[in-house]
Amino acid sequence: MKRDQAFGAGPSTAGRRGGPRTAGYSTALFVQAGVDSLKKFDPRVQVRNPVMFVVWIGAWVTAALTADPALFGPSNASRMYNGALTLILALTVWFANFAEALAEGRGKAKAAALRQTSAELKAQRVRPDGKTEWVAAAALRKDDLVRVDKDQLVPIDGEVIEGVAYVDESVITGESAPVLKELGSDVSSGLTGGTRVISDSLLMRVTANPGETFLDRMIHLVESARRQKTPNEIALTVLLSVLTLIFVIVVAAMAPVADYLKARINIADLIALIVALIPTTIGALLSAIGIAGIDRAMRFNLLAMSGKAVEVAGDVHTLILDKTGTITMGNRQATEFVPLGGHSQQVLVQAAFLASWFDTTPEGRSIVARARTLGAIQDAALDQASGTDFSAETRMSGTNLPSGAQLRKGAVDAVVRHVQTQFGSGAPTGLDAAAERIASQGATPLAVAMDGNILGLIALSDVLKPGIRERAMQLHAMGIRTVMVTGDNPTTARVIAAQAGVNEFVAQVRPEEKLRLIRAEQAQGRLIAMTGDGTNDAPALAQADVGLAMYSGTMPAKEAANVIDLDSDPTKLLDLVTIGKKMLITRGALTTFSIANDVAKYFAILPALFITALPGLSALNVMQLAAPHSAILSALIFNALIIPLLIPLALRGVGFEPTSAEATFYRNLMVYGVGGLITPFIGIKLIDLVLAPLL
Repeated sequence: MKRDQAFGAGPSTAGRRGGPRTAGYSTALFVQAGVDSLKKFDPRVQVRNPVMFVVWIGAWVTAALTADPALFGPSNASRMYNGALTLILALTVWFANFAEALAEGRGKAKAAALRQTSAELKAQRVRPDGKTEWVAAAALRKDDLVRVDKDQLVPIDGEVIEGVAYVDESVITGESAPVLKELGSDVSSGLTGGTRVISDSLLMRVTANPGETFLDRMIHLVESARRQKTPNEIALTVLLSVLTLIFVIVVAAMAPVADYLKARINIADLIALIVALIPTTIGALLSAIGIAGIDRAMRFNLLAMSGKAVEVAGDVHTLILDKTGTITMGNRQATEFVPLGGHSQQVLVQAAFLASWFDTTPEGRSIVARARTLGAIQDAALDQASGTDFSAETRMSGTNLPSGAQLRKGAVDAVVRHVQTQFGSGAPTGLDAAAERIASQGATPLAVAMDGNILGLIALSDVLKPGIRERAMQLHAMGIRTVMVTGDNPTTARVIAAQAGVNEFVAQVRPEEKLRLIRAEQAQGRLIAMTGDGTNDAPALAQADVGLAMYSGTMPAKEAANVIDLDSDPTKLLDLVTIGKKMLITRGALTTFSIANDVAKYFAILPALFITALPGLSALNVMQLAAPHSAILSALIFNALIIPLLIPLALRGVGFEPTSAEATFYRNLMVYGVGGLITPFIGIKLIDLVLAPLL
């Protein structure tokens, strides 16, 4: 067999990501958000947000006062003034609705794209007599056999039972590089409905009924995301509700106080005071912040089962990372050739090349590829050569040349035993020392022999994924502890952990021990995140507070996790943590801003209401607002306009840099606390300058 055939590169892996990544905010998205925001004026929707529900009720009350200013008693407020208040309050509610609808619109757009992918699919179902018939994908049932030819879409989830082909999964993963599918493993044999076969053909067995496929679950998750609130969001909603109730009671108590002071206060003015006192800014944007967090994860090709998973990622204390496939590339690579016994490196490289020619494992291919770069050449005798496969008994593999020469490559002790028993030769000087040196560096030594001579050693090393150390340093800067788990021996684990920059490692870990490790960490009050892709990872993924499963992994792993990475890149845990922290910081920053900018409204409205009865309150009119009605309208207009101005920040998120929680808190306190205190004074005064001549 020609070795180049075994090394066929297949379709190009070049390309850029597209697929499910959400595009920017389009005109159509804004138009649809505008329509949806009007639907949200439904009281059944408004009542879910207590803060904005109070504003909604206030708008109806002022609308009634616009029709009859004396509806609730004598009033000196004109219809025009009451109408202006009604318009401002209605706009305040609409801006809040628009923020939420705009955040939801991204998810709706993605769900529509996914649903279009699965619609109107046809399938070649294989009948019991072996003939095929075209049927709708919706007619397929679990265990049906389906043939998918080149350029056809996979009609439903299934597994390969015959054939080898490349499949374009970009509609799901966004990755344009095709994936080789064949019978043999959970990962390489799984097929997802909506993907496209781009070479050869496959015979597949259906593994899910219509409505139960991975694509269906994605659509459901995307559409249901907007209805889920995170624990912190629920707690903040309760706090805002309590504050709103307190302010409503306080303002209601002002009416008898005003009567006692002989100060006439209009009902419309009291409603304006309530709206100014309650935290309307964060109340309007709270839902949008949570939805935007899920959308932000989606743009990183992270499919979160709920907002809770994203939020908890922002609070994790410990990340548990598998070494293989997460910290390292997953397959050991040939990194060094060490000649022994007086042989030259070129002789060793050529022998290693020949000995690995028939080795189709990733390690064997790595040796051949590395040897080529060092000058190894393909011998014409390989056309008539034969290979010996690796076995647990011999722990070697190799090549038998037509000349009778035997080349062997394998574990050091196995190769030494081979040359001793077959040729009566001994080990060269320095073999043990060289093997120990390679092992101490975290690599695996393989000996190479030709007939009775051991020519030297090959070092197979776990190659770190690019940028993994930098990512670990970023996690440390955020105060997150990293733990590497591996089935390797402690020596290798120690070296890899040091190279990757992780805090701790646990070596020789069996799958069930991962579950015990997570439970032990959680028993100490820590939130744990873990990544995995195998069936044996499912219990640990389910136990972890944040379980990140690879899309290329097994179905049990994906069902156990609460986040699925469509790129199958385990280092995405760092991105997920960053997204979670960004969502928490954004919510905290805008809450700080909202409470701080209410202070300026107090200075605007309270003097305006009581300045007639208590002239001394004029000292509080620090902004020198023109008149009571101008002050109230200016404060409410600013209160309404600040919501749409902050929508981009709520959806984009507050800038985040890896640093301590204390440093982040003080930075945001200065930026959004002080900024929220100063901005309204400027904004209300400018609006007053415009309104005063009109009133």
